[in-house]
Amino acid sequence: MRRRFAAILGIILAMATQAQPPVKHVLVIGYDGLSPSGLQAAKAPVITRVRAQGSYTWHARGVMPTSSSPNWASMIMGAGPEQHGVTSNDWMPDKFDIAPTVKGSGGIFPTIFGTLRQREPPADIAIFHEWEGFARLVEPGAASRVDHPGTRDADETVRRAVAYIPGHKPRLTFIHLDLVDHAGHKFGHGSPEYIAAIEKADKLTGLILAAVERAGMMPDTLVLLTSDHGGLGKKHGGATMAEIEIPWIIGGPGVAKGRELRSLINIYDTAPTLAYVLRVKPPSAWLGKPVMEAFAGGPR
Repeated sequence: MRRRFAAILGIILAMATQAQPPVKHVLVIGYDGLSPSGLQAAKAPVITRVRAQGSYTWHARGVMPTSSSPNWASMIMGAGPEQHGVTSNDWMPDKFDIAPTVKGSGGIFPTIFGTLRQREPPADIAIFHEWEGFARLVEPGAASRVDHPGTRDADETVRRAVAYIPGHKPRLTFIHLDLVDHAGHKFGHGSPEYIAAIEKADKLTGLILAAVERAGMMPDTLVLLTSDHGGLGKKHGGATMAEIEIPWIIGGPGVAKGRELRSLINIYDTAPTLAYVLRVKPPSAWLGKPVMEAFAGGPR
């Protein structure tokens, strides 16, 4: 009986391995403060094309509180604030209220960047972030390049990423854009200015994807577009659906085309999904799971 079970388990594991898409590069673009309703109201042909050619949901959920640091941390750390300890925007690696359940390199909860660095030491890992606070959520030395323009400037953030990608062809590129959240705070979520910021973010996304295409990377690149939280009025951080729901859009090798995802997707499922396509073993402390429904042949 044990031998039969072991044989069946071996077959299942072999099938799972074969099902993994042949991804050589991963590109994640995170739009701070982008709500599903805002994206649906905007003219965003580039993001719409990625969605139409891949899988998506308008109903992925962030974590509480619906603030930036806890949610960006959960996205890249594969767990929630109760585990990684990033409970507010005041969090610092040496200043926190709740200690992480485990510590990886740098003395913080392990991220997808540190995990990939550990599993693939030569990997080129690049981070370009418009919001200055993002970098403190990443283990020092985990990324090959961590670039912040020194001020809130989406155009310059993207310019630097576009200049870097073709020459280095990173294994993992993460680009954080803050212009949508900034418009939400200044003018209100759903305002004409907020929608205009989304439309500009869409154009910047086109520039990034064009750089990937010029580098000859597109056939082997998985693209994931998502957000940290939505908003209500000029604020976020509260307990409303408008604040906690986020878009989650994925496309590339092995991804099901035109599929609206029905399974529950949490923001902390992002890191395990990236680990799955990068073929790296996730840390045991992660609670999230790969979004298998997004892949061709995956469970519906």
